[in-house]
Amino acid sequence: MPTPRVHIRILRAVVAAAAGTALLAGCSDGNASAAPELPASTCFGVFTPAELTPFMGTGDKVRVDSPGDLRLTASRAKAICNIDVDGKPRLTASAERRPAGQEVTWGSEVEKHQPDALPYADNSRLWDSGAAVVLGCTGPTESFDLTLFIDAVPDGLRQEERRPAFAALMKKFMESAKQQTGCGT
Repeated sequence: MPTPRVHIRILRAVVAAAAGTALLAGCSDGNASAAPELPASTCFGVFTPAELTPFMGTGDKVRVDSPGDLRLTASRAKAICNIDVDGKPRLTASAERRPAGQEVTWGSEVEKHQPDALPYADNSRLWDSGAAVVLGCTGPTESFDLTLFIDAVPDGLRQEERRPAFAALMKKFMESAKQQTGCGT
């Protein structure tokens, strides 16, 4: 099981990769193509195509790398969903089950985006290209923390739409993750 420092390094790497992708997303050869077609349900069965389309940009081929669910246990502690369009990363969503009460450090890669807290979650961050939250959970046999993270290229959204869009995505992600992981049962 990764240590909190390893987990934070992973979060920093994901944020850095998405930020780099956001910088490159504006480059093209001048040929506009249509938004790619997404599966009916994706990223652990949580999100619909309509919810993810603003983050997909244009392109031809979508690749979704994701387990079908978020049923995390002590032996399956992490699940990651990556969506690429024409080989370029567009969205990452992850969930990790950790021992209860571990210290949370968001790191400079998140903090440099001048994040806000989510209005519905105490231990959270919301920025223009993502959101993260740590939930304290009481399961049927033990307590644990659940870390949820979403990062995407929001070039399909106007600046003022970005944080509200990520807040809505994270709210849906939290509700589904709580149910699928037994958080609060």
